[in-house]
Amino acid sequence: MKPFAPLLSFTVLLALGAAPSRAADTYKVDPVHSSAVFRIQHANLGYVWGRFNDPAGSYTLDSADPTRSTFNVQLQAANVDTHNDKRDAHLKSPDFFNAKQYPTITFKSTAVKQGANANTLDVTGDLTLHGVTKSVTIPVDLTGKGQFPPGTERAGVEATFAIKRTDFDIKNMVGPVGDEVRLVVALEAVKQ
Repeated sequence: MKPFAPLLSFTVLLALGAAPSRAADTYKVDPVHSSAVFRIQHANLGYVWGRFNDPAGSYTLDSADPTRSTFNVQLQAANVDTHNDKRDAHLKSPDFFNAKQYPTITFKSTAVKQGANANTLDVTGDLTLHGVTKSVTIPVDLTGKGQFPPGTERAGVEATFAIKRTDFDIKNMVGPVGDEVRLVVALEAVKQ
């Protein structure tokens, strides 16, 4: 039996090497520790900032093969918050987001590749806003992984990018209100 021991060891090693590594982890967005903020120019003078409360969604991160990572994020248009009730009501109206007809803003990835460095991904996906879907590519920073509280595994990501609201058929008041909207979406999520 001893002559077969090396063969058996070699067979076990081959089997272990062929087994898929579990590098992909799925995370659910924690809205309490996540933010989706935006800025837009007002009257060509300054910027007004706002946010969408309670971002939701999930993402899968695969450190061994970033192309297998996925992102799915949802914001509720009715959750827009600029710290001014009158302006928020106007933004929710048909003049802008039309939150009743188009309640959800979504981003769903279609392709992911390694970005400029080990902590960045270039994520292409379908952004749906105001009933219009456009393909966009967004740089996503992998901001960290760890446990908080102890025993709860988390991973954070952050994306900063700009869109033109007119590309999504939100054309009211262009001029007094800028066309370009800059967004920062910073998500912390719990491993499932």
